[in-house]
Amino acid sequence: MGNSVPVWAVVPAAGVGTRMQSDIPKQYLAFQGRTLIEHSLDRLLSHPEIDGAVVVLRQEDTTWEKLAYLAEKPVFTTTGGEERHDSVYSGLTTLQYRFGNDAIALIHDAVRPLVSHQDLSNVIDAARRHSAGAILAAPVTDTLKQQGDNMEIANTLSREGLWRALTPQVFHLQTLLNALKQVIDNNLAITDDAQAVELMGHTPMLVPGDGENLKITSPGDLVLAEGIWLNQRDQQDDE
Repeated sequence: MGNSVPVWAVVPAAGVGTRMQSDIPKQYLAFQGRTLIEHSLDRLLSHPEIDGAVVVLRQEDTTWEKLAYLAEKPVFTTTGGEERHDSVYSGLTTLQYRFGNDAIALIHDAVRPLVSHQDLSNVIDAARRHSAGAILAAPVTDTLKQQGDNMEIANTLSREGLWRALTPQVFHLQTLLNALKQVIDNNLAITDDAQAVELMGHTPMLVPGDGENLKITSPGDLVLAEGIWLNQRDQQDDE
């Protein structure tokens, strides 16, 4: 993948997020006067290698339009599906319709507003160099316990060689489209986009990512994210 191939972010935002104990989808929760999805898009679109974004929404979504989100780069929207991979596939087909197959798709959670530009550069560079794409990931550092009956510990698992998958996950557009079509056509269960590519026999690269790239899934995460965001802003001001 040469550097001339454009990079487009695909941001699935069709989920509800019941664990947040909120009446609104978690991507529309806010800190510092902006919603999580706005913070995430701000971070992506301010990166010089990302050409624009496709935001994938629920059909019933009435909040996105009210945000009136503005950016210097193009932002398109489309409608998602029942599962996350259905929404990603919808975003990719929108991208293909507008720009053809010669593009790199950067899939990023709408509720990861803290990804650094350095991590974005690293994973994009790895995906350009590796035909199977690349994902941000973090090595597992905690001890892993396997649950048995009655919440008893059944086994202690080795964490050697284990990584937590983060986003962005970055692939050539056609590679990920083909992989997700196979998943959808065969009704397969996957937990991230890289797994779809793996099922096609490919081996995406792992790119070490910063632990501050937090996914907001519970109320406490929102408070933590604001603190990290403020610290990142202060560090930028000091540079």
